[in-house]
Amino acid sequence: MKIVWLDLNSSYAHSSLALPAIHAQLSDDNSIEWDIVSATVNENPGMIAGEIYRRRPDIIAATCWLFNHEMLLHVLSRAKALLPDCCITLGGPEFLGENQSFLNRNPFVDCVFRGEGEEVVAQWLKYWNIPAEWKNIAGLCYLDRADGTYHDNGIARVLDFDRLVPPETSRFFNWSKPFVQLETTRGCFNTCAFCVSGGEKPVRTLPIDTICERIQIIHRHGIRNIRVLDRTFNYNSRHAKALLDLFLEFPDIRFHLEIHPALLSDELKAELARMPQGLLHLEAGIQSLREEVLTTSRRMGKLSDALEGLKYLCSLDNMETHADLIAGLPLYKLEEIFEDVRTLASYRAGEIQLESLKLLPGTEMRRRADELGIKYSPFPPYEVLETEAITPDELQTAHLLSRLLDGFYNTPVWQDITRRLIVEQPDFLHRFLAHLIALGVADQPMSQERRGVILYEFCKQSYPAYETAATLAWIEAGMSLKKQPAARIRTKHVTPPDNWNVVYGSYHERLRLCLLPAAENEKQNYWFGFETESQQPRPVFKATSCEI
Repeated sequence: MKIVWLDLNSSYAHSSLALPAIHAQLSDDNSIEWDIVSATVNENPGMIAGEIYRRRPDIIAATCWLFNHEMLLHVLSRAKALLPDCCITLGGPEFLGENQSFLNRNPFVDCVFRGEGEEVVAQWLKYWNIPAEWKNIAGLCYLDRADGTYHDNGIARVLDFDRLVPPETSRFFNWSKPFVQLETTRGCFNTCAFCVSGGEKPVRTLPIDTICERIQIIHRHGIRNIRVLDRTFNYNSRHAKALLDLFLEFPDIRFHLEIHPALLSDELKAELARMPQGLLHLEAGIQSLREEVLTTSRRMGKLSDALEGLKYLCSLDNMETHADLIAGLPLYKLEEIFEDVRTLASYRAGEIQLESLKLLPGTEMRRRADELGIKYSPFPPYEVLETEAITPDELQTAHLLSRLLDGFYNTPVWQDITRRLIVEQPDFLHRFLAHLIALGVADQPMSQERRGVILYEFCKQSYPAYETAATLAWIEAGMSLKKQPAARIRTKHVTPPDNWNVVYGSYHERLRLCLLPAAENEKQNYWFGFETESQQPRPVFKATSCEI
């Protein structure tokens, strides 16, 4: 028996855990010949199908998710035409809901798995060519080839999660990426109606010793970034503390964690505060700062506790905390989204990620869409198009606001000035977004330099008190001193003043010294030193002095 796994991702920067997770349970079975075809959604589907055809598999397997769904079907339909006797089976989050209509629309797919596949795929492979025996395989959904009857075997769950063979032991585990994913928990204590893990019980957690062994394997392969797959690593304070103690044993690895800010005990706050600089990167699930929105979305945890916890996390200098908002949640209005962005900016969130709600298969919110007054796209990525609280045009505005945040607030070189403008000028987000739309660049990719020029010119025109701040951001980002944002800077015949206050670096005569003189109605001069030998574009020295 030969299996070809189609590993179709959105880019080569991503890789799926599904193949190594399943293969690890079957690696001792010599009756199975495994092969893989890797590709991205941007490649030619005919070429990918041709590569599968050359392997002549008995079975083609793949994971189907939001962003590879359409391309995957294009490839598989071609592969089935070339190999009519092969069996095509799929799994993944796209099949957590109703699957009969999918199988009816795509008859070249023989069956799909709903749920966790490590154990049930191994069972199915014993009977892959005997459909009469498929009825007892949990999670399998298929159409009877004889009469078209639909069979739905529920959902598959791996209860002995800690007994699975780790995916890192599989020869298909991809060690070429700059980061790996480490699944430490299955299920979620929370009940979020928009999440595929909402209410997924029981929560199953790996023992700390097992997690340690797996991190050691990852560390030996030279990986220095681990994305911990745990919906809420701090749902249990004792377990969270044990994880943090474990992470301290690997100071050269950066751990990315999802954290619920409403569940921060005083003990856990103290633990987080003592973590070394840069060891942790936190994703704080907040979704909305509106109680009624969270209640309707069945998000557990008091909003007041979540806001207090988030403010604490963002105050920590030893780690970066990202916060997320979701446009399109029931009852969530556009103006409230703008206000919530300002609040998160005032907390100094490391990033503010504004996403559009997607009604994913298998979620409670998708099942209750009509009841909640939500209209959404029937095709991936199933984005919300309208709710009773937000219009289609307003959702497009939220999308453009997200692009603004990504381009300016979430970009380190422009973050400080963007944060100041958001917090100190209540109308900034609306006015700047309107400006970007008028320029025709709100939804366009832009270089760092282009963004800096636009921000500077906007400040000069609309918020002149921030013109110097925009120039300083430009200079410290290492941008050209010959461009408009640096028009005031002096680069020739600049000598040090009698007194200055050093901000960073140390001055020596080999540095190229430049002066940004105080603007009208300002009293502070700024001095920058640049290395001439290394041609380092960013200044290595900064000082200030006052006009007398």
